[in-house]
Amino acid sequence: MMGPLSLDFMRTAYVVGIVVGIVAPLVGLLLVERRMSLIGDGLGHLSFAGVGLGLVLGVEPVLSALVVTIVGAIVIEWLRSSKLAAGDRALALLFYSGLAGGVVLISSAGQFNASINSYLFGSILTIDDRDLIVTLVLAAVIALVVLVLWRPLTGVAIDEEGAWVTGLPVRALNVLVAVLAAVTVAVSIRTVGVLLIGALMVLPVMAAGPLARSLRTTAALASALGALVAATGLTIAYYNNLAPGGTIVLTAAALYAAVLVRIAMRRA
Repeated sequence: MMGPLSLDFMRTAYVVGIVVGIVAPLVGLLLVERRMSLIGDGLGHLSFAGVGLGLVLGVEPVLSALVVTIVGAIVIEWLRSSKLAAGDRALALLFYSGLAGGVVLISSAGQFNASINSYLFGSILTIDDRDLIVTLVLAAVIALVVLVLWRPLTGVAIDEEGAWVTGLPVRALNVLVAVLAAVTVAVSIRTVGVLLIGALMVLPVMAAGPLARSLRTTAALASALGALVAATGLTIAYYNNLAPGGTIVLTAAALYAAVLVRIAMRRA
């Protein structure tokens, strides 16, 4: 029986999965520290509307999803910071309107049955060279921005009021985090799908947190775990003929469960 690395499409899937697994937790950490873990799910639902808009207009769905998600992220940050809507209400708006809008737009484009599963749950095994290049470029941009602006981004995430006192451009940094989350969601659509991207952003961070002693160590460990669960999930999916996106997320969930068991055993 041939191994997964003997197949071109599997090698591409491993590269994309590992890259997304590294980058997604970097942004997820900023969301977790801001107590906004679910925003990845909300933006994922909103990106589904962007996919539908792309199919209706005849443009690249991932590109339209990127634009719609960035605009939505900025709007949601504005609603939160201006106190026009509480964070949970703003997220509810994203959840429901995004998914419903995507269903309506995709069905109006006449591609509901053909397209819905690949965008909802990912289609990492069908990624071509163009998708690979776009993913690598956007992932590199995300990682570079987070690394260069690490101190101010984490400063605002941990203590927003303290960041105001020290003179940091809090509003601009909050908008930047929202945009980074939106780009991460768009990059990850083909990997795990719009319904599961939030899990890939947050679960490795949740698993790394109890094992690390600093925020920087948490970020490094979360990225390593993200890459690990992506590679492991793809391998399990290949040998058992399972959906790759769901298997990757279940692997991440199992890892977090193992960390919780380890902590419980230490306390016993």
